[in-house]
Amino acid sequence: MRWSSAPISWRSRAVGEALERPAPNAALRIEPPRSILVVRALQLGDLLCAVPALRALRAAFPAACITLAGLPWAREFAARFERYVDAFIEFPGLPGLPERACEVEKVPQFIAEVRSRRFDLALQMHGSGQLLNPLVALLGARQCAGYCGEGACCPDPDRFLPWREDAHEILRYLELLRELGLPASDPRLEFPLSAEDRAERARLAAIHGLERGRYVCLHPGSQLPSRRWPARRFAAVGDRLAADGYRVVITGTAAESTLTEEVAARMHHIAVDMTGATTLGALAALVEHAALVVCNDTGISHIAAAMKTPSVVVCCGSDFRRWAPLDRERHRVLYHPVACRPCACRVCPIGHPCANGTEADRVIAEAQRMLATFSNFDASQACVG
Repeated sequence: MRWSSAPISWRSRAVGEALERPAPNAALRIEPPRSILVVRALQLGDLLCAVPALRALRAAFPAACITLAGLPWAREFAARFERYVDAFIEFPGLPGLPERACEVEKVPQFIAEVRSRRFDLALQMHGSGQLLNPLVALLGARQCAGYCGEGACCPDPDRFLPWREDAHEILRYLELLRELGLPASDPRLEFPLSAEDRAERARLAAIHGLERGRYVCLHPGSQLPSRRWPARRFAAVGDRLAADGYRVVITGTAAESTLTEEVAARMHHIAVDMTGATTLGALAALVEHAALVVCNDTGISHIAAAMKTPSVVVCCGSDFRRWAPLDRERHRVLYHPVACRPCACRVCPIGHPCANGTEADRVIAEAQRMLATFSNFDASQACVG
């Protein structure tokens, strides 16, 4: 399967950049690696935010073998971003990490497999390192780098930077690479689409009568309930935009069907419910052709940023300083200020004031403004953002 990011051929562009790059200089703070391990065992949005750093790694070391250690689902991510990632190792989890239940019996096997590969460089790109840094220190890489929060294990004081909670996630890892002496200044997101992705989108569009630029996507789900804006307010937004002449497409995973069904049921206009009906790639292709995305602060907001599709992102318990799209003109970020943000709770124990404080009328007004502003945006430029 071949992935494309029309109109730019990123594979040829990366080769061109490599050919034009000057020879390494004394500022490089690592020995040029032939093999690199990137540890980032997180979800879709988290990995998309790491793409600019992966792109910079590839440009700096075009011949290196770059391996991603991630959650099981990320095998698909590694395949989609094959221009930057050469191999994948499934991360079995660790006690205390919330991203997956730890398969304790597989941790020694994971460590042994990584050590056997004798990586030249291991990059801890998972977080502050409270739990991951001790593991990275055991992986046997000749060099390692990353971030170190207060009180965390620091495998290498020269190559681990102090963790800042307020740093934007995209810029954070570009900063890490710059501190290692690598050119890393391009924060654009991207999401390559295959011919199969585009064909699936075209099939769905034909079935449901969706015209490019004449529909909006509502994505009411998020992994954590505390990150979800109320379904009734998504429905209110959908009804207003439908009254303005747009088709409304509701998207989500099959596991979110109860939530998306509630949004559809609360709407007075008929929406196209695509819940569980698309692959990730086809969803991205649908977003590429949409006039607007309205969503929570979750993975699809980063897909919209990659596709340059305008969006209105409602941030509930999340830290918008870290996760909101960097382009605040094309992507509007709405939030209600509360003292308890950012929140680590799965379910809010105090009535969800961060979500309830953002009224539907505010989101509707912003959505209408975005549609008026970007109604003639050039969607052919959509794959790199």
